[in-house]
Amino acid sequence: MEPTLHTKEEKVSTEVLENSNKQKNEPGFWKETLRFTFLALIIVIPFRIFIAQPFLVNGASMEPTFENGNYLIVDQLSYRFTEPKRGSVLIFKYPVDPKKYFIKRIIGLPGETVKINGGKITIINNEHSEGFELTEEYITFPKNDTQTTEVKNGEYFVMGDNRAGSLDSRYWGTLKEEYIIGRPIFQLFPLQEISVWPGEKNLSNN
Repeated sequence: MEPTLHTKEEKVSTEVLENSNKQKNEPGFWKETLRFTFLALIIVIPFRIFIAQPFLVNGASMEPTFENGNYLIVDQLSYRFTEPKRGSVLIFKYPVDPKKYFIKRIIGLPGETVKINGGKITIINNEHSEGFELTEEYITFPKNDTQTTEVKNGEYFVMGDNRAGSLDSRYWGTLKEEYIIGRPIFQLFPLQEISVWPGEKNLSNN
């Protein structure tokens, strides 16, 4: 059996390891660790609460735009300074049970009337007293329902893209702006579908 040779490099490595272990046992090491952890928390927590946070899509109400398991980063800051637009995707607290979060698309804006006839949507507002019909090429699962809803100030009419399988304003009424969390700014999963402002549609009549 060949003898084991202990080189000078190995002795140096051992000494460095021993010194490192001694540093970890010193009060200053733990003080710096706690300081770093504290700074990380005061940065991360407000960011998560006020600016952006992750959400995981659960369910099929927004198919085919979003599918079960899609991972989204939601911008919670924009709507503090701007009004939501028709066609934007919203994440909000479910008015019937605020502990739950829903994802839907804005169809009707404050002060408008939303008319659904055989699944076709017509918007009536101050600029279009006769109304204009929305073109929704992204709808894959339609539903031939019929109803008329007046949207009050400070409220929105929201619907899922999967009209045949979405619990939305057609059933529980308009969404008050106080329940709005924000809108998706990034889709990070699945990897082949990574995108910015995912799901945004221009539903104006211009």
